[in-house]
Amino acid sequence: MDGQQLRIAVRAGNGTRDPLLIFNGIGASLDLLQPFVDALEPSLKVIRFDVPGVGGSPLPAGPYRFTGLCRLVARMLTALGYETVDVLGISWGGGVAQHFAAVQRRRCRRLVLVSTATGTIMVPARPAVLAMMATPRRYLDSSYLHRIAPDLYGGTARTEPDRVSSLLHAESRVGSPRGYLYQLGAGAGWTSLPFLPLLRQPTLIISGDDDPLIPLANARLLRLLIPHSRLHVYHGGHLGLLTEAAELAPVVDEFLVAADPAVASYASAGG
Repeated sequence: MDGQQLRIAVRAGNGTRDPLLIFNGIGASLDLLQPFVDALEPSLKVIRFDVPGVGGSPLPAGPYRFTGLCRLVARMLTALGYETVDVLGISWGGGVAQHFAAVQRRRCRRLVLVSTATGTIMVPARPAVLAMMATPRRYLDSSYLHRIAPDLYGGTARTEPDRVSSLLHAESRVGSPRGYLYQLGAGAGWTSLPFLPLLRQPTLIISGDDDPLIPLANARLLRLLIPHSRLHVYHGGHLGLLTEAAELAPVVDEFLVAADPAVASYASAGG
């Protein structure tokens, strides 16, 4: 992926904390999590980017794997002048975040995994739910998204599908279908199970109690396998960072600044 251009957004902070690097979900541009970024402590610098072929980033020369993407992101951080970051990944991006924490260990201080799982070997969603993820149609067709959102995302999407549809279509730039397929291929056959016990970063795992796409059992498995981890369960679905941003942003902030993440008060919220 040498020479690959990336669309990047950096929210300037006013403190000395390590920046927060965000890996977004499949097909989603960096704009999608703007409500969550806005809810974070203003002093925190936040780095977002569009994966090659998604949003405003051009297509890569060909398919890629997580390792190549992590190398590209490491070069991006070097170009931006950051040696160490905290890392947050959601859904597909949570898989990349796990991989980054393993292969770029010295660059990742703390890890936040949201609505994500261990890859190919996981507690799966129902086949009907997985079928909805095969294409980026939900980002292109608002009426289709409105129809499938309750069953795909759960939580707030069940009670406020209009709000979820509006958020997804107002805040995200759609890339090419090939870029979406490259994302699907990047994680095909990948699993984090062998290396999760080797992770040394303090890790916060966040999951909703009504997530049809990534059932809560996957978060409990991550908690079991990652040594220095804690689980926070919120009442909601797959898109909690978007729909419950005001609730979850302080949980992430507290974890990132805690002198001892193992005993931070958020731990009691989810086990």
